[in-house]
Amino acid sequence: MTSHASFWEAVIGAAQSLRGSKLRSFLTLLGIILATTTLVAVMSVISGMNAYIATQVSDMGADGYAVQREPMAEFDTKKLLEALRRNPKLTKDEFAFLREHLRLTRELGMSTGRGASVHAGRERIQSVELQGASPNIALINSFEAVEGRFLSDTENDRGLDAAFIGKDVKEQLFPNSIAVGRNIAIEGIPFEIVGVAKAKGSVFGHSQDKFVIIPVETYFKIWGSRSGMGYAGLAIDHDHLDEAQEELRTLMRIYRHLGPKDQDNFAILTSGSLLDFWNQLTGAIAATAIAVVSVFMVVGGVVIMNIMLAVVTERTHEIGVRKSVGARNSDILNQFLVESSMLAAFGGLIGVALAWLVAVLVRTVTPVPTSVPIAAVVVGVTLSAVVGLFFGIYPAQRAAKLDPIEALRAEK
Repeated sequence: MTSHASFWEAVIGAAQSLRGSKLRSFLTLLGIILATTTLVAVMSVISGMNAYIATQVSDMGADGYAVQREPMAEFDTKKLLEALRRNPKLTKDEFAFLREHLRLTRELGMSTGRGASVHAGRERIQSVELQGASPNIALINSFEAVEGRFLSDTENDRGLDAAFIGKDVKEQLFPNSIAVGRNIAIEGIPFEIVGVAKAKGSVFGHSQDKFVIIPVETYFKIWGSRSGMGYAGLAIDHDHLDEAQEELRTLMRIYRHLGPKDQDNFAILTSGSLLDFWNQLTGAIAATAIAVVSVFMVVGGVVIMNIMLAVVTERTHEIGVRKSVGARNSDILNQFLVESSMLAAFGGLIGVALAWLVAVLVRTVTPVPTSVPIAAVVVGVTLSAVVGLFFGIYPAQRAAKLDPIEALRAEK
């Protein structure tokens, strides 16, 4: 008997064994199924979020940065509140100082905002994101117009009542007509629409297209600047991004009279820092998932080993017969190793199927994006098979070492 023929004989025997004991096989695989489901489901969520982060989060681009009052995504609520108490708001005067002295930043814009109600005729939209922005925000944050244009310097300098609206606002207020040139009322104040933005889609179920942008000077004239603002900048090129940030940091520390030992009372963000933060977050999620998966895999592996030991006992007579007609120890070993690894791999496939259903359910009923990557499927099934192979070694060795005479004496 060749090793190739022996292997396929082992595969056929393993498949017959699995079909013959369906309930026992399922109970044996429960730990492997849970482990694979957890692994693939977590990898699916991370994969979907990675795609979102890469395509949606960072409108700053490779050479962009943002300045804000609060630190980015501070998990510690106490530290966040402390930073908000300690850090002063960004102001128009500070912005003017920075714009005058920055040399490595080709564009510096500012924006501020609040929630507002918008209506046109009988149609009214609540909780619209109202943003006051300098005209160069369109370049810095990659706003594109599908109708009309973005706000102009003249409209900003003169504080005119011009508005650039998002796709959701346009479709609700002017679903079957051109919006440019029409009037809307923001908190009862009339504005003329000069442009409609290209759709950006949703984030966690929150639309990014439900907004109205007006000139920042118009915003200050009507609602004031007490709520503070944020800055956004573009370095002269990507190679000078770090230097541009350091220049801005130095100028802000000078403007705020911070000493050499005083920590920054503002935050500077880049697309790189956002991705670094996301990588740290997903790393923590992955580490937790690996710990859970490891426990399930070990439990599942131990159960497989115990079941395979029971199978060896059940088939002692069969093993004796096979050895008496010429089967080698390696043939018996291969049979049980293939059976244990196939058993675990089958559990892995069930886990992948369940994880896919979980991913579809999460994507359907929640705003969390999910995407099952091929790599997760391969890793899940392969890991399951390896666990089955590892925990099947001891039972397989016991089967292979059985004395054929003693095995034949065993009861069928």
